[in-house]
Amino acid sequence: MYFCENYFYMYKLIIRPILFLFDPEKVHHLIFNSVRFFKKIGLSGLFRSIYVLDDPRLERELFGLKFKNPVGLAAGFDKDAKLYNELADFGFGFIEIGTLTPKPQDGNPKKRLFRLKSDSAIVNRMGFNNQGVMTAVENLKKPHNILVGGNIGKNKVTPNELAVKDYLICFDALFDYVDYFVVNVSSPNTPGLRELQDRAPLTALLLDLKKENTKLAKDKGTKEKPILLKIAPDLTDSQLMDIIGIVSDTAIDGVIATNTTIARENLKSPKELQEEMGGLSGKPLTKRSTEVIRFLSQKSNKAFPIIGVGGIHSAEDAIEKLEAGADLIQLWTGFIYEGPALIKKINKAILSKNV
Repeated sequence: MYFCENYFYMYKLIIRPILFLFDPEKVHHLIFNSVRFFKKIGLSGLFRSIYVLDDPRLERELFGLKFKNPVGLAAGFDKDAKLYNELADFGFGFIEIGTLTPKPQDGNPKKRLFRLKSDSAIVNRMGFNNQGVMTAVENLKKPHNILVGGNIGKNKVTPNELAVKDYLICFDALFDYVDYFVVNVSSPNTPGLRELQDRAPLTALLLDLKKENTKLAKDKGTKEKPILLKIAPDLTDSQLMDIIGIVSDTAIDGVIATNTTIARENLKSPKELQEEMGGLSGKPLTKRSTEVIRFLSQKSNKAFPIIGVGGIHSAEDAIEKLEAGADLIQLWTGFIYEGPALIKKINKAILSKNV
């Protein structure tokens, strides 16, 4: 534990301040290249010895899958499935790639990623930048021993009335290569996307994906893949009740709560950063995402699994989400601010508290 604590503080006191001197998107690519380089020179074993906690008590079984531990990496970090093997060395129980679209797209114009350091937060308006689903498929052909989820969306130029086609293209392409699917209709950075969260279009989309799931599984002689829905934290109680009804009506496998928020409340960072357009993630989202998890869990009588994400920057944050009703959790902004030692700290807390 002491060894892990040393790396936790070394990251926060030395590594992070240096990285935070530079443009966040450039730093993201630098980290990617560095982690890949460390793997090539044989440091994977060292990373695993520092960060990975193997314990059968951490295993979780959900929708027919066995997770090594309940701490995953949220979508948006490894969009094109380039680094999932290397990221597994930091102790994650599962990795979610994407969001992927049928065609490659550059996303929104730069600069589009902003650190709100006084709030331990990030604003992003990336806009589903990715190299297209077929590039991810090629990358996923590498052998791996970690569960991988595929987060799918629509291209920006695709009108909402044709969105189902985009989701089906991604679903078909990824079916043989991911362990579960996440339907992303909640990003605030693709114009009109959140309109797909309304009950009628969302129900139609999920039913079409369920139908395709059944067809592909039958044709390939395999099991259907779990389908989860990722929702926004900005939904009202009435809209959350609709989500519960949609999950029931479509019989999908679960919900990921939550995506980034468009709200800007009680922030301390400079006003010009607060006013940047895009989705806010990090500590300001901690309370709201937990509220959504608790609402869905209680109002549905825990009828479906929930993956909790949003503002997890400590073991205490993670435990709070699990106690609120989350079955698994995911990191993204907390991983950037707190460093990879956070994963092991959370898993140790889970064992200690027997959550």
